[in-house]
Amino acid sequence: MVNDRLLRERQAAGMPIRVGLYGAGFMAKGIVNQIVHSVPGMVLSVICNRNLDKALAAFAQAGVEARIVDTGRALSAAIASGAAAITDDPALLYECNELDCLVDATGAVEYGAHISLAAISYGRDMVTMNAELDGTVGPLLKKKADAAGVIFTACDGDQPGVQMNLFRFVRSIGLTPLMCGNIKGLQDPYRTPTTQAGFAAKWGQDPYMVTSFADGTKISFEQAIVANGTGMSILKRGMTGLDHRGHVDELTRSYDIDALKAVGGAVDYVVGAQPGPGVYVLATHDDSKQRHYLNLYKLGEGPLYSFYTPYHLCHFEVPLSVARVVLLRDAVLQPLDGPLVEVVATAKRDLEAGETLDALGGYLTYGQCERADVTAREALLPMGVAEGCVLKRAIARDAVLTYDDVTLPHGRLIDRLRAEQAALFATTADAVAA
Repeated sequence: MVNDRLLRERQAAGMPIRVGLYGAGFMAKGIVNQIVHSVPGMVLSVICNRNLDKALAAFAQAGVEARIVDTGRALSAAIASGAAAITDDPALLYECNELDCLVDATGAVEYGAHISLAAISYGRDMVTMNAELDGTVGPLLKKKADAAGVIFTACDGDQPGVQMNLFRFVRSIGLTPLMCGNIKGLQDPYRTPTTQAGFAAKWGQDPYMVTSFADGTKISFEQAIVANGTGMSILKRGMTGLDHRGHVDELTRSYDIDALKAVGGAVDYVVGAQPGPGVYVLATHDDSKQRHYLNLYKLGEGPLYSFYTPYHLCHFEVPLSVARVVLLRDAVLQPLDGPLVEVVATAKRDLEAGETLDALGGYLTYGQCERADVTAREALLPMGVAEGCVLKRAIARDAVLTYDDVTLPHGRLIDRLRAEQAALFATTADAVAA
């Protein structure tokens, strides 16, 4: 809670945090409105979006008139005068010395890889909402950011950040977290942009993004980055995904504590539990004296104790992540080291040879969590690189794809980063083993 005081101090000193935002979609619009109207001590200086009209509209929705800039000099001049700017040139943001932090609200893996890598190389802190990128090459980007002396982190508000904040709280009061969980209202791997079109239209969202939530792809990326940030694993491919219509506290009786301990703690999700759409942490305590107090405080007799946050507020909290990074040098959620859990591409229907895999949340594939060692050993195809791949052979519905099943698009950065990440952490693992 120190952020609110520090931001007011920056406001009083006339030194607001200056933010550059990539993306102008549904979530980005919320961030724009939040910073403009509700975050003293912070200014959204510029939006970069491939469609300038959408960037203009994002500012206009918040009551701000923005100017188009196409050079670094023009952007610097706009920032100096306090004017809002838009551009379609991503380099203007990561090359700009006047910006204090960048935010990736795109959800696009290849584009996100380019801007994140460039931001790190130019010494820029980056708060990312791009769980798809983070779950694909986040460990490598974290290493590169550390070497550059900058922070690359996931954000508050999204469920992974909310889980990590709760995990840190639970651990700070002396308990050992054994599960980080996500509460969902729906899980159906066969949903498509067609089935989700009505919901997307109602809320002004992209049908593919909505489908990625419904078919389990998004939650898989979210839980993968939580696993990588906490050192946890999964109990099985795809997670257990219990269907539980009661209160989340009742989940303390649904898991085998020895099984959780055996994998070093697990990430998971539950469908239908209350209060949704929040998150939960199940934890244990080794001290019988403290267990007595936990029982007194109505958390039960154990051995698992339930802690939960009944909501996640997405864009409302993203500026708090920026403040944590800029003012406190505190990352919200980062990989501890190499990947522990990854997301693998799985056939949504019977696929034919020659088909080109479509975007995440599309018609052809959905993502599932798998242990990173299994992904590497079996050469499973990461969901984050699946888009644009051409199938060499037919694949049955629900089969997990491998690299041998596809031809990769030529010249993609994400594929080079995947290879670099695999080599880096294979070398690290070999060194530890030696």
